[in-house]
Amino acid sequence: MSSNSITEKEGSKDNYYVQTVSMEAQTPIAPQMQPYQRTYANPAPLGMLAYGTVILCSSILTLASKHLGGNSSLVLVFATFYGGISQTLVGMWEMFLGNTFSATVFTTYGGFNFSYGALFLPQIGLASAYSGQEFENAVGIYLAVWTLITFVFCLGAIRTTAPIVVTLGFTVCSLTCLSINAFTGIETLATAGGALGLIAAFGAYYGALSLFWTQQTTFSFIRLPPLITAPSNV
Repeated sequence: MSSNSITEKEGSKDNYYVQTVSMEAQTPIAPQMQPYQRTYANPAPLGMLAYGTVILCSSILTLASKHLGGNSSLVLVFATFYGGISQTLVGMWEMFLGNTFSATVFTTYGGFNFSYGALFLPQIGLASAYSGQEFENAVGIYLAVWTLITFVFCLGAIRTTAPIVVTLGFTVCSLTCLSINAFTGIETLATAGGALGLIAAFGAYYGALSLFWTQQTTFSFIRLPPLITAPSNV
């Protein structure tokens, strides 16, 4: 075989090629669906409105007790069916949201409202279980215990907002006066307790409305500032 034929065959091999496909080529990624962003409402305004309404009703009835014959049964409606139920639910919602302090305060005062309403519920018979001054002394001990609990909450709320501190602080003063009045029967202490309770109710309403009146619900000149008492780095 001549050398020319060998060269022709080798030259013909150069005209063949093999097309390869890279296995490392990435396929286009399908667009992913964005996760659903769930939003949760702030339950604190409801709890503070319930707190303020119960103490407002109780304070007014205390100041007007002479005109009502000493009958304060009306507070049963607010304490049980509004304050007790609402604040207990708010406490559970705050616990779900991870707010330990708010959950503890609202749930505790929900129990307080239920128990306070039970004092005036005839079916339970707490008043009839005591005779004379014994029931008043028992109420004095009851209010003294809640004074201590509220004072503990007030110490834990110093770095929150001024309305909350005012509400808890004046609640301590109001419960103290009412507790001493239950033991001694001094009418001026009952009047002072009712007046201090009105200030506590005002603080609760201010704190609730400062969270309730937002940019989405009302005008800017109506909204209330939260009045934070301490910077976050203190």
